[in-house]
Amino acid sequence: MEEIVKTEGLTKRYKSVLSVSDLSMRVKEGRIYGFLGPNGAGKTTTLKMLLDLVHPTSGEIFIFGKRLGKDTRREILKNTGSLIESPSFYGHLTGYENLRILQTILDIPEKNIDEVLKIVRLDKQRSKKASAYSLGMKQRLGLAGALLSFPKLLILDEPTNGLDPSGIQEMRELIKALPKQYGMTVIVSSHLLSEIDRMAEDVGIIANGKMMYQGSIESLHEIDRSKSLEEIFLDLTGKEQSL
Repeated sequence: MEEIVKTEGLTKRYKSVLSVSDLSMRVKEGRIYGFLGPNGAGKTTTLKMLLDLVHPTSGEIFIFGKRLGKDTRREILKNTGSLIESPSFYGHLTGYENLRILQTILDIPEKNIDEVLKIVRLDKQRSKKASAYSLGMKQRLGLAGALLSFPKLLILDEPTNGLDPSGIQEMRELIKALPKQYGMTVIVSSHLLSEIDRMAEDVGIIANGKMMYQGSIESLHEIDRSKSLEEIFLDLTGKEQSL
């Protein structure tokens, strides 16, 4: 199976703080990759480097088989959608109008707006002002924006943050459907182990900027059948955090 994302020795240092250290990530095509770790582990910094929003101190990033750099940045990002941190919108505009602005900037067909609103189940609230949207609706509108170009790669950073249980379940089901229905590869970060376990097929566990485990969810369970997944996670992340 082809690797859509590959990093080699990816490192980011902010003065004396090492945020990401020698990270090697492997994301397979057409699968959901859960990027898991405690808060402050380096997840968001890593995802921002994949999107060229943060420049690595050292290391290399390959996406769609191409090394991310000045010459390839535009082509790679054209096929990549993202939702990093909380989405922001113009509150005085409707959900549709907010997406219309993004659609114009991206220079993609206007019909895509109707399609993504249906995918995220906001088609009946398309004419409602964004300021009147609930938190869950705003998260789904953010996902709609990330899906607008129907990208090959979708990068989502903590997409269930702040949602109630029903909102979390709805977001989870939306994300799970994307690879099968649209052939997308999804990277989704979270500090919630239970969500990644229900959503992802592969997982990378990071602690203090270092990759502590990478492989299938099934293989993670097999590390120690006498322990719960939470206990395995704490073993993997706790050891590194205590160093």
